[in-house]
Amino acid sequence: MPCSYKLNLLSKHMTTTYQPQKTDMDAKWYVVDVKGKVLGRIATEIADLLRGKKKTFFTPQHDCGDYVVAINAKEVVLKGNKLDKKMYFTHSGYRGGGKHQSARLVLEKHPERLLYLAVFGMLPKNRLRKKMIGKLKIFTGPEHTHQGQNPELIEL
Repeated sequence: MPCSYKLNLLSKHMTTTYQPQKTDMDAKWYVVDVKGKVLGRIATEIADLLRGKKKTFFTPQHDCGDYVVAINAKEVVLKGNKLDKKMYFTHSGYRGGGKHQSARLVLEKHPERLLYLAVFGMLPKNRLRKKMIGKLKIFTGPEHTHQGQNPELIEL
């Protein structure tokens, strides 16, 4: 049997891949309380929500994720010696303007930055990353300003 005949038989039974439309991708709003949760574990769950990985019509080339409001970011937990040994690097843009800060110092000064950087690093490195991270809203305390969107509380 020639090879092209086999391909023709297979192509008759193949179906096309479903591509979701914009109307299918209506984004929901979720509130995640990160108080007492481990930073890396909660960041992976938030990244999955932002990408829409748990939706049935997930496709990696579309932004089909939801909005996530993270509250109590200053109460996030780092295990082991990571508070003192994990270092964050920032640069001012000038020569010699590099700075290393421990996770403890970043947690005291800018607690939302720890969660932001953890989630940002777990998103795909492509053009959609900026759009997906824009759907993440982080608050250091228990109150947030997105009551108008009627977010539902989700336990991760």
